[in-house]
Formats: sequence, C-alpha cells, structure tokens
Amino acid sequence: MDREIRDVVIIGTGPAGYTAAIYTGRANLKPLVIEGHQPGGQLMITTDIENFPGFPEGIPGPELMSRMRQQAERFNVDFVYGSVTDADVSRSPFSITLDDNREILARTLIIATGATAKWLGIESEAIYRGRGVSACATCDGFFFKNCRVFVIGGGDTAMEEALYLTKFASEVVLVHRREEFRASKIMSLRARKNSKITTMLNEVVEEILGDGMKVTGIRLRNVKTGELTEHACEGVFMAIGHEPNAALFKGQLDMDDYGYIRTNAHSTETSVKGVFACGDVQDFVYRQAVTAVGTGCMAAVEAERYLESIR
Repeated sequence: MDREIRDVVIIGTGPAGYTAAIYTGRANLKPLVIEGHQPGGQLMITTDIENFPGFPEGIPGPELMSRMRQQAERFNVDFVYGSVTDADVSRSPFSITLDDNREILARTLIIATGATAKWLGIESEAIYRGRGVSACATCDGFFFKNCRVFVIGGGDTAMEEALYLTKFASEVVLVHRREEFRASKIMSLRARKNSKITTMLNEVVEEILGDGMKVTGIRLRNVKTGELTEHACEGVFMAIGHEPNAALFKGQLDMDDYGYIRTNAHSTETSVKGVFACGDVQDFVYRQAVTAVGTGCMAAVEAERYLESIR
C-alpha cells in the first residue's frame, strides 16, 4: 500500500466515519477507512442506546458499531488498522502517514475523528464509566428516572446537562470547583431557578463510590477547608468539556477557538477543497450519533461530487 492513491480516504470509525464509508462504498469509490487503535468511537463505551431510530428496544453501543461496520463491508470498503501520525493537505493528492510509516495518498479526505470527552482522570471514574458515570446527559439521562444525580462542571455545558437531566432525575446537584459558575448569566439563572437543581461550590470530586457494579455515591473535597463529604447518588455526569480530535490538521484547516474544524454552511466542506469533516470533530452543538450519521452521509455525497468535478 506504499504511496497508493485512493479516491476516498476516511479517518475515523464512529457513526460519521462508518456512514461515509457505506455511502462512498455504494458509489463504487472503493474508500479506504483508517480505523485508529480504538475503532467504533465513543459509542463503544455506551451501554445502551435508546434514541437511535430503528431500534425500538434499544441497542448496545458496541453492537450498533459492529452492525455499521458489517454494512460497510458489504460494499467492499477497505479497512486499515492503525493511527494517523501525520497529514499534509497542502496539495493534492493529500498525504496521510500511518504509525507503521505507510503513506497513503488521497484525492478526497473525509475527517471523522470525533471528539473526546474530558474526564477527571481518577480511577473510580474509569471503573464506573457506563455504569453510572457518563459524559452525555442526552445519551444517558433516560436511565436515571427518579434518581439523584450529580453534574460536574461550571460552564454552559454543565448548565445544559443539568437542565436536561431534570426531565428525568428527582434531584440534580451541580458541583463546581470555584466560588462562581463560569457559565453565561442566562444559563446560570435558568439553572438556579429550577427547583430540581441544587449547587455545591468550591468542591472537587475526590472519588466516585460504588458497589462494584454501579454508582452509589460521590465523595467531595472542599477546596477551601479540605473537608471530605460523602453524598448518595445513582449517577455522575461529567460536563467539563470535549476535545475535538483535530490536532493533526492545526494550521492546515480553518478551526474555531476550541479546535473544532470549521465547515461551510449546510456543508461538510472545509477550508481546503477536497477535504471534508463530519461528526463531532466539527459539531460542537449536538454531538449525537444520529447527527454524526447525517453529516457522514453529507461528506460522502460531497466527496463524490467533488471527484466528478475534477475528472
């Protein structure tokens, strides 16, 4: 595969990447998908998905990703296991270098590398991830009906997550490490006005407590006094932000202040012709599997049209 030129190269195998692969495969473009070392994206750590159309009984995240891959394989999509270590989109064909030093050239490039939720990095958080610990209220809030849950964070995202969770939870506790929230005034006011939301300021998470199977509580430490307190709860939602996986393209593609790849309005076209971005790497608003699928389809159709225009 040394210096092989492909019509379509797709980086990433979440919902956006797999969808782009399905559509470009059906168009007989023989796409090459670079999987990374953790194929499947964030849904691989999602236990149950109940809001993806077509699965009325719900479906485990890993199973949904497996089905998407199988569907792509039906259309002769090629997969390469490995990560991209370097990318050059300054000229066409675009150059992609993998971690085994293979170089792949692409006439069109679809970036579907997603975004990574920011986590606290404590051991108990990892133990109970998917078993009471989440970073997506929209994805998992339904599972916490009549439960007490904690939301960690102080920005607009934390307020939005907390407000959304009040649709299901009996009580939502907002925890922030500082004296005041950094969220916009209007979002802070909405949260404070909601009778289901209480706040705990100057507190940080020391440990997430559980029985080995699920979350049962949380231990907090007051940053001013050092006092440790334990609180019963069934869920802990991290709302401390997301990091788009777009570092490889910094300085090459137009990005916003948070590192998300900018795309043209109603399009997945980036600032470089022939390069398209879809899914969470360019979507900081919705961040849902179903919206990622939609933009994956858009990127595939636009890549096909671009190839037709240059032939």
